[in-house]
Amino acid sequence: METTPPGAGLGATIRAWRDRLPPSAVALPVRPARRATGLRREELAELAGVSVDYVVRLEQGRATTPSAQVVASLARALQLSAAERDHLYRLARLVPPADGTVRDHIPPGVHRVLTRLGDVAVAVFAADWQLIWWNHGWAALLGDPSSSPPHLRNFARDRFPLDGGPARLALWPVTESDRDGTDAAVVSDLRRATGRFPRDARLAELIRVLNAGNPRFAELWATGAVAAHREDHKTIRHPSVGPVTVDCDVLTDGDSELKIVIMTAAPGSQDETKLRLAAVAGQPAGH
Repeated sequence: METTPPGAGLGATIRAWRDRLPPSAVALPVRPARRATGLRREELAELAGVSVDYVVRLEQGRATTPSAQVVASLARALQLSAAERDHLYRLARLVPPADGTVRDHIPPGVHRVLTRLGDVAVAVFAADWQLIWWNHGWAALLGDPSSSPPHLRNFARDRFPLDGGPARLALWPVTESDRDGTDAAVVSDLRRATGRFPRDARLAELIRVLNAGNPRFAELWATGAVAAHREDHKTIRHPSVGPVTVDCDVLTDGDSELKIVIMTAAPGSQDETKLRLAAVAGQPAGH
């Protein structure tokens, strides 16, 4: 008969991790009247992209088998270490991500840096260009991706659409200074990822689908080029502030190959002013 020590089950562990994470760690204001030292259930639910009711049911032990996607989201929201993330997977009766597979986990140190960037437009992608995190500045500049199904929030899918499907990560038109160069860089970066994560089913399926469904991707894939996508220059046709030209820099985090994409404008330029206005204005009504 399997027994679990008091306070060591899935719900109790999530509650303990929620209680220990201060609001300041996720860029939430700490108000004088606040009694909770950690995150509230509503705050964890919003950060993880799940309902408050589901968080309640998890913590009360009425929900015991969350999906791998939910577990990954909770681990990111709670800023778990790699060991803690793996423990959460096991408590949910799931196999933790193995070596050789793409990781969606954002380490706590990276989380701290991201939440201290203010309104700078920044997003985090996994090694297969799956979007796993973005901030207010990103949503204000490009549109909020949360309206798209999670499995379709992939930059490579946006670059090489299937059957003329809509873009999922930018809700208004975006142009690059060198579109062909960006296309080639994304494909060669994916080929690089296959060497780093040879056993990842999601990455393999993405490449299979794009090879079969997008001739441009298939053409570039056939060249065999291997490289990393590091920078770009884009112009976003923002519906509220007009065209905004930004520098797009891609930083990579260690062995997990997370891609931290940062959008900034030249200091003192009109584009910098527009970028700030877009962050203040938020997402335009009707989007």
